[in-house]
Amino acid sequence: MALLQGLPTIPSLLPQGSTREIDSRLSKFCNLVISRGKEVNSVATFHDGKSRLFWNSSKCRKSRICAIKAQEDLEGLVVKERSVSVVLLAGGKGKRMGASMPKQYLPLLGQPIALYSFYTFSQMREVKEIVVVCDPSYKDIFEDASKNLQVDLKFASPGKERQDSVFNGFQEIDSGSDLVCIHDSARPLALTEDIKKVIKDAWMHGAAVLGVPAKATIKEANSDCFVVKTLDRKTLWEMQTPQVIRPSLLRAGFELVNRAGLEVTDDVSIVEHLKHPVFITEGSYTNIKVTTPDDLLLAERILNMKAVPVP
Repeated sequence: MALLQGLPTIPSLLPQGSTREIDSRLSKFCNLVISRGKEVNSVATFHDGKSRLFWNSSKCRKSRICAIKAQEDLEGLVVKERSVSVVLLAGGKGKRMGASMPKQYLPLLGQPIALYSFYTFSQMREVKEIVVVCDPSYKDIFEDASKNLQVDLKFASPGKERQDSVFNGFQEIDSGSDLVCIHDSARPLALTEDIKKVIKDAWMHGAAVLGVPAKATIKEANSDCFVVKTLDRKTLWEMQTPQVIRPSLLRAGFELVNRAGLEVTDDVSIVEHLKHPVFITEGSYTNIKVTTPDDLLLAERILNMKAVPVP
């Protein structure tokens, strides 16, 4: 049976580019259906943005379309165990905090901020390794924390700019990884369920980023601080991390931005320069970045309100 013959290429399901890129993502879905004795007929995308496969059946012949797989089942087979490399950025100076050490190492309810997300990632079955980008003088914090964890630990040196640090961490990942998950260690409250969602969306689309709809009214101003226009809040999102990207895309993006001497402020911007679509996975407003003393107090309140246990 020619599984892929006649199947339409659905942009929201497949990466942009040649139809050859149907590859293993669609094949895995088809194989699962075949194993259940079903014949794959087509792929369709619904108004909710979720792609589903369809099979031939008497009901399908009457109605033309019949869903073969619940979305939760599809999500369950998307990401393999130990297929994701995490690049944890922990090399910032944190000058705005005004503390004696970088903000990511300040104690949050008795534990360094950076270890919250470190523990979160280390307990996820999808994660095979964590590459910590940090000053060598802080390596022992992560080495001590990883002693009883079933995850590989690597280190990379921070660069002058964020994109340099990401590049250095990217150079250390396992060549067999399916995805690179980049996270700011100063975001200690990223939820496991949100991380899983953005990883799955990146697996489907090639690149995905956690974000939340903008709440505040955003205005564009000129150099003299006069309002130029008010932006439509319905189209604006505040970006967070993790930002998850297929390694081949990130590699191509780095080649482009380095060749052109471009500067980017977040990781998926590197992919945007390739004109590849980036999917926004809706996250949680509690996934704050601890940058100021007020942020630290807010993080403490959130942890206390949720009664989140310190790992």
